[in-house]
Amino acid sequence: MKALLDTCVIMDAVQNREPFARDAQAIFLAAANETFMGCVTAKAMTDIYYLTHRCTHDSGTAKTVTGRIGILFGILDTTESDVRHALASNLPDFEDAVMVETALRESMDCIVTRNLSDYQNVPLPIYAPRAFLNRLQEVFDG
Repeated sequence: MKALLDTCVIMDAVQNREPFARDAQAIFLAAANETFMGCVTAKAMTDIYYLTHRCTHDSGTAKTVTGRIGILFGILDTTESDVRHALASNLPDFEDAVMVETALRESMDCIVTRNLSDYQNVPLPIYAPRAFLNRLQEVFDG
């Protein structure tokens, strides 16, 4: 299974944000164990760096964390066509629309996010972290 992870899920694990950290960290572990192929967007990587730097006030730490995310997860580029399709999308949040378009172009099986309400009526499954972990278990057991 190929899943595009939203920045909120990554930051839940990195910053140990409760009550979300446990599921986010379990997703990291599943990716490390190659239970699924996880990806983030290139834009998410800049956000991860920024948020980590803002929290730690240390560019070295922010680069290390961001680099480790890039090792664990694939990084998907956003293209001009993703942006143009997102502009024509009915999704109210442009950034989420770009993420959906990137996921579709890259043939992702799903998006994992805590912001389920932002992804209404999209043509691929959207999972909350716990639901995604349950789905992985079903696939693994099945």
